[in-house]
Amino acid sequence: MIEKTLHDRVGVITLDRPEKRNALDIELCHRLREAVGSAVAGGARALVITGNGTSFCSGADLGEVYTADFRDALYAMLHAVTDAPVPVVAAINGPAIGAGTQLALAADLRVAAPTALFGVPTAKIGLAVDPWTIRRLALLAGNGTARAVLLACEQLDAERARECGLVERAGEVADALAWAAEMAELAPLTVAYSKRVLNEVFEPELSPAEAKELDAAFEGCWASDDFAEGRRARAEKRAPRFEGR
Repeated sequence: MIEKTLHDRVGVITLDRPEKRNALDIELCHRLREAVGSAVAGGARALVITGNGTSFCSGADLGEVYTADFRDALYAMLHAVTDAPVPVVAAINGPAIGAGTQLALAADLRVAAPTALFGVPTAKIGLAVDPWTIRRLALLAGNGTARAVLLACEQLDAERARECGLVERAGEVADALAWAAEMAELAPLTVAYSKRVLNEVFEPELSPAEAKELDAAFEGCWASDDFAEGRRARAEKRAPRFEGR
């Protein structure tokens, strides 16, 4: 489910579940989190994350997305990527939908192939993403684009993602690897320090009251009748009928 290779000082982590378009399940989240840690421990000074086949990551495995265990595994993995003390480049070789967009957001930099596609269609199925994801999307892509993606479930192709700033460079996996190799030659303590400051300055911790309120709203989505309706609609292969309860 994960391929790990080392190119000089660059660790390449490839999601290898092409039969599911690299959809994330609990096991794959755990393996990806462990792969990030082991690559850094093994001396990698930069990481590239990409997908095998035609998709970067098609999202969450719908067989597990409705479980609390999946959410715990997903967010532990995403924060392991964000907190890694080395630059992480997402080489988006195809669609990155839902949790795939979240994985791209967790990286420091993004290189997108022409076939890349981004979207967070949670409102279509009665799910929700956490406040960190929403804030990070708005910081990277801009508030207006984040609203279009989250409130209207619009998708961004590679060109639009580049225009709004969500993607830093156009290119293939080889281009991402070459960029990561350049960063791997830089002073590692300086890079780690800069990454930490960027994360803390631009994504400061919410106040306890704000965090509690937003967490309650997030959990409320997952405990709602609409959440249950989305799950039933998927099982019954029909469009959901949401009531806002």
